[in-house]
Amino acid sequence: MESRGVVMGEIIKAYMVPHPPIIVPEVGKGQETPASATINAYRNIARQIRDLAPDLIIMTTPHGTVYADYIHISPDSVLKGDFRAFGASGVKLSFQNDIQLLEKIIRKAEAAGIEAGTLGQTESFLDHGALVPLYFIASEYQRFKLIRISIADLPALDLYKFGQCIADAVAESDRRVVFVASGDLSHRLKDDGPYGYDPHGPEFDRLLVETVRQADFEKLLNMDEKLCSRAGECGLRSFIMMAGALNGLGISTTVHSYEGPFGVGYMVAEVNIGQPNPERDLIGSYEHARSLKLKEIRDNEDPYVALARLTLETYIRTGKRISVPGGLPREMLEERAGVFVSLKKHGQLRGCIGTIAPTCSCVAEEIIQNAISAGTEDPRFMPVRESELDDMVYSVDVLGKPEPIKDTSELDVIRYGVIVTSGFRRGLLLPNLEGVDTVEQQVEIAMQKAGIRKGEPYTLERFEVVRHK
Repeated sequence: MESRGVVMGEIIKAYMVPHPPIIVPEVGKGQETPASATINAYRNIARQIRDLAPDLIIMTTPHGTVYADYIHISPDSVLKGDFRAFGASGVKLSFQNDIQLLEKIIRKAEAAGIEAGTLGQTESFLDHGALVPLYFIASEYQRFKLIRISIADLPALDLYKFGQCIADAVAESDRRVVFVASGDLSHRLKDDGPYGYDPHGPEFDRLLVETVRQADFEKLLNMDEKLCSRAGECGLRSFIMMAGALNGLGISTTVHSYEGPFGVGYMVAEVNIGQPNPERDLIGSYEHARSLKLKEIRDNEDPYVALARLTLETYIRTGKRISVPGGLPREMLEERAGVFVSLKKHGQLRGCIGTIAPTCSCVAEEIIQNAISAGTEDPRFMPVRESELDDMVYSVDVLGKPEPIKDTSELDVIRYGVIVTSGFRRGLLLPNLEGVDTVEQQVEIAMQKAGIRKGEPYTLERFEVVRHK
């Protein structure tokens, strides 16, 4: 692309591809035949990429260095790997990294408030999520540099926005780029598959393949989390990053193949990229709808939640802990109780810290203490940044007094939270949590939080909560 004599980089084509090592002939040794549709589709797109002759391939993969809230980009100047883990150590691939563009992507992500970079690499070789696509591409074309990006367990919108950061960085370069999003669909299509059969597996695959055929990438952002989890997929986040890189552009798609011969869904799809199309600015429309929803939530917050929000926003912006404000209900000032403060961002947990029993003089002080801790001290997450505050949704659980119970028959995942105790180890799980559907799950998670192993003796307590949203 050229604008007023200035050469601008662009993403010229995109693909969604699977990564089963068995389809590499040196690995499969004849067992790859049932996946012939996938292999033929791969050869077709490899020839397309040869004819496009890109300067750079950007590869997203679910099997690199993966973190919950940080997108890792491989930092090595040479990106290499082989198939030794799959019995074919002689099949080796090596590509030059594009460090200059990589650094530009990181700067764009930082400006957008998305944690991304080259820190924390856990392995120095290309994973099979990248190697399988690269094997077929390199069989036809090798004159390209490579940037490998791992997925993260971030909200879908953040992954989509990161894709936009990639596109913005490319536009400021002179690179002609092909974007390859690596990911398998459900791993639960057959009883003899790697994770057995679950009816949600075929359902997920049908939905995703149809979504791609319709080029309706907005649906990728709104896929049901429970369906995705039960389907056992690994490609959605990779595909969402790719979709974000094409935000605001006209697109058309072709699904070259879909099959699941080994109990895992394999889709090969091509995305053709057209001219700018404001109707496909999903970030703008999504942000507008979300801002209206957040305003409605805030307008209806009760004093418990409003106090948690005021506390964390003040602390993040000024570094100061607020005093108990005036005008609070009497029970917040006179009663004492354990309190949990939970934070969500784009529907996903962003922090949760609480106290089983009261540690402060009143419920209001307990909320102030735990709101700060939930936003800055939950070891599962990076501290909340100021740029995230407008996206936070808060809830406050005020705990009733725990009571001992004999066994799990006295539990109810909707009504009661559970406390599991073994010696000095104690784990708590709140009631009525999304994704916790059985008492067995509830107890197991509480045991894991306490570090109590299966088979160890433990006692149970239950408690009720008043949940404020």
